[in-house]
Amino acid sequence: MSAREKEAMVISRIAENSSSVMRPGTTCPGVEECWADVDGARMRYLCAGSGPPLVLLHGLLGYSFSWRFNIPALAQHATVYAVDLLGTGLSDRPSHVDCSFRSTAEGLLRFLDEAGISSFDVLGTSHGGAVAMMLAFLSSELPQKRLRRLILAAPVNPWSPHGRRLALFLGSRIGSSLFLLTLARMRSAYAYWLKRMYGDALRIPPGTLEGYSAPLKIPGTFEHGLHIMRHWTMDLRELESVLPKIGDYPTLLIWGSRDRAVYPSSAEPLRRQFKKCELVVIEGAGHLPYEETPKDFNGAVIDFLLSTP
Repeated sequence: MSAREKEAMVISRIAENSSSVMRPGTTCPGVEECWADVDGARMRYLCAGSGPPLVLLHGLLGYSFSWRFNIPALAQHATVYAVDLLGTGLSDRPSHVDCSFRSTAEGLLRFLDEAGISSFDVLGTSHGGAVAMMLAFLSSELPQKRLRRLILAAPVNPWSPHGRRLALFLGSRIGSSLFLLTLARMRSAYAYWLKRMYGDALRIPPGTLEGYSAPLKIPGTFEHGLHIMRHWTMDLRELESVLPKIGDYPTLLIWGSRDRAVYPSSAEPLRRQFKKCELVVIEGAGHLPYEETPKDFNGAVIDFLLSTP
């Protein structure tokens, strides 16, 4: 059996055995599962609602599942497109894909063309937040600006040093090999890292660990994450160089006060890069405020969408 056939078999098994976790459409009426061809690979995304397009970008090793508590609320005010970036979720895992912030953002522009989206807002979290800022820069370079507004939930940024040494190690040949031989095979480690993403582990909703763990069974998932690590230092340098060029976008920053992945102390220096930027800190929340405190998170996003032209 070829690697491609094995991957298809795993995806099929996940969909059959975990449909309530993997497919928000089964519990959220009106959510449609869609597919787009991007650079010869299939990208999965969920679509719901009506109104101005709002693109949701998940964090590292996350996928559209991350937004299960947000899509129903946001879809009342926008047409929501929650993507599984290539290499994650149920999207294809092409071995040739360039995982840099810039190339990922360029691929998203091609996805938007494929989906027929001419102008849009973007909501990105963590790694997806950094990609969203790069997407804003690429949009500003086009003859007609396609991006309207930025919403960033604890985005990876140059002022949060946490994880840089780890990224350098995991991005190395030795580090990536050790990771694949050890932690990637230890299912018990998944629960530990999920708890660290929350401000209060007692607020982890049922099915969360199963939902995030399911796509990790698909061959190539961890390798994709390690490829992202190899670009990390250079990507942050490039991101810092383009930030002065995106300061005109109306921007909302959302952080959990107990975020241990991207430090809340980096929010203020990032906020100063934008001319019109609101910062919302959700007390007690960790790195995933959109699923730990969805009511507060959704309220902040909707208020921003309704109040900002």
